[in-house]
Amino acid sequence: MVSRPSPATVTVNASQNIMVSMRDGVRLATDIYRPADENGNLIGGRFPVILGRTSYDKSNPVIWINPIANFFVPRGYVVLLQDLRGRGMSEGTGQYFHTANPLEGKDGYDTIEWAASQPWCNGKVGMVGASHGGIVQNMASLERPPHLAALWVDVAPTNAFKWEARQGGAMGLHMYGALYLHGYDSHELRGNPEAVERIERGAENLRSELLRLLSEPLRPGETPIAAVPNLEKVLFHYYHDGVYNEFWSQECLDQSPHFARMADIPAVYSSGWYDPFPADVTQQFAAMSRQNTTPQRLVVGPWNHVLMRGKGSSSVGEVEFGEGAKWGDEVFNAERLRWFDRWLKGDETGVEAEAPVRIFVMGGGSGRKTAAGHIEHGGRWREEQEWPLARATDTTLYLRSGGGLHSEQGAADDAPATWTHDPQNPVPSISANVTGMYEWVRLSEGLDRSYIPQRARMKSVIPDGPLHQRERADLLCCSEPYRLLADRADVMVFETEPLESPVEVTGAPRVRLWISSSAVDTDFTAKLLDIYPPSDDWPDGFHLPLADSIIRARFRDGFDAERLMAPGQSYEVEIELPPISNLFAAGHRIRVDISSSNFPRFDVNPNTGEPLGRHTRFEKAENTVYLDAQRPSRVDLPVVPPAG
Repeated sequence: MVSRPSPATVTVNASQNIMVSMRDGVRLATDIYRPADENGNLIGGRFPVILGRTSYDKSNPVIWINPIANFFVPRGYVVLLQDLRGRGMSEGTGQYFHTANPLEGKDGYDTIEWAASQPWCNGKVGMVGASHGGIVQNMASLERPPHLAALWVDVAPTNAFKWEARQGGAMGLHMYGALYLHGYDSHELRGNPEAVERIERGAENLRSELLRLLSEPLRPGETPIAAVPNLEKVLFHYYHDGVYNEFWSQECLDQSPHFARMADIPAVYSSGWYDPFPADVTQQFAAMSRQNTTPQRLVVGPWNHVLMRGKGSSSVGEVEFGEGAKWGDEVFNAERLRWFDRWLKGDETGVEAEAPVRIFVMGGGSGRKTAAGHIEHGGRWREEQEWPLARATDTTLYLRSGGGLHSEQGAADDAPATWTHDPQNPVPSISANVTGMYEWVRLSEGLDRSYIPQRARMKSVIPDGPLHQRERADLLCCSEPYRLLADRADVMVFETEPLESPVEVTGAPRVRLWISSSAVDTDFTAKLLDIYPPSDDWPDGFHLPLADSIIRARFRDGFDAERLMAPGQSYEVEIELPPISNLFAAGHRIRVDISSSNFPRFDVNPNTGEPLGRHTRFEKAENTVYLDAQRPSRVDLPVVPPAG
């Protein structure tokens, strides 16, 4: 039994850049944080290890040192923070595929087993980390290191093709922004100030880089990311490879086919409804809870990619969810400590008796405007026994002529909805489930950049949380008089009558459309919204986005091949939306918006049918959604019946 001094009397002893050898001889820089007494003397004994492996600088005080090392070490842990291969102070060049270093799993295995062999380790290692720091946990788990004992995998994509870099056949352009983060810290830039300058200028001008896509495609060698040639190769895989090919099927980019190989150890999977990856996280939890004998847990809150951590917040975007929604490092670490104390120390913390699923059901608030200008949407935490919810029932609502959304399908002669998709005048993304889409603030001349971390300079091009769906001056492709998106001629709005009683939707909605186009290829987008009635605070009502997605028509029959359309011929397509949990209040409307663009969330389809990202022109397309009885377009919502 390890003697456990009070956290107040324990200090942190740091050994930095210890070079730990991997099986191929490459050494990875590892910072080791160990418990020490008030005089800085190491406390003897064997402790469990918390390991974090990162591509984003292990010495970051906000992400790693304060919330991980300075929290866990005084509570009886050794913390290891490690730069990934080819990053930071570690050796190796990596492959700069963002999440696609095929050695990440093996490096994780070797690091875990090295830690377990040290005299200060009790033989149990747990892992923490968010986003890429979650991916490396999954990669290590695939290798089944004997001493890996528990995980907390936060906001981690498991299929880069489906939800991260591409979605429905379109490129998720937030990944273009994310690559600048990886490029700036690349080993390939060392000793090359001109290349560093090129990357930095590109990040500072990300809006302009994105707007160029409305006049010409990206071209290899011409992007700022070309300063890191291996990284630019990744960009063009993201941009050109719409077919699921050997690149996408790499284990390091798609772990989902390999879940059965993952270690059977206790694990928590966490995300937010406004994170880009709630579909990945919930699907991984569902798979692991079916196959594993050890406890598996799911936590999903009303957060974006970062708000579960750090200072936390009860609001996201322009929406206030109430104090219960605020976690931040204080609550997050308390939860993680209970989890790891149980599985790494053997303490009875009660986590085994808790429900396997905790979700935040959004909605039920007053709808008033707060002092901060946010809408009080509210919500509450609820425990569940499984995901998806067994009691949720697929409820079909049909898109109807005139903009209705009804439980009865249309008549045989119901007229279709038709609009013009102009790829050079796309529907703007007012807000979205994105991350990494950061334009860097330009620094004044004379400032020492070494004292200003990259993340302190970043502002998202698209707000990564729900905003009222009205155009505004600071967003791309918006113009005066800054209309409601619902008022655009190229946005087809379908909504219910005001609800007579509340309706809870918890799960993954699906939109099924019968479509045709004058083009051989085009896009169809779908967005699900909760529409507040007009009020003094919100004269137009508040149009609250919940989930959106897209399908590129050439991939309507799957991602194994491209299949162009015959102009004018009708086809059925499906748009898979990420999961949500929302209570639509009485008096609200459920709404589905259909269009053909959502920029810069997704790249715009030029409608020409040319190879992806290699188009030579743009064409307008006349796009149609059919609403008649023979071709019923619809949305399937997982509706949870009222309690009792």
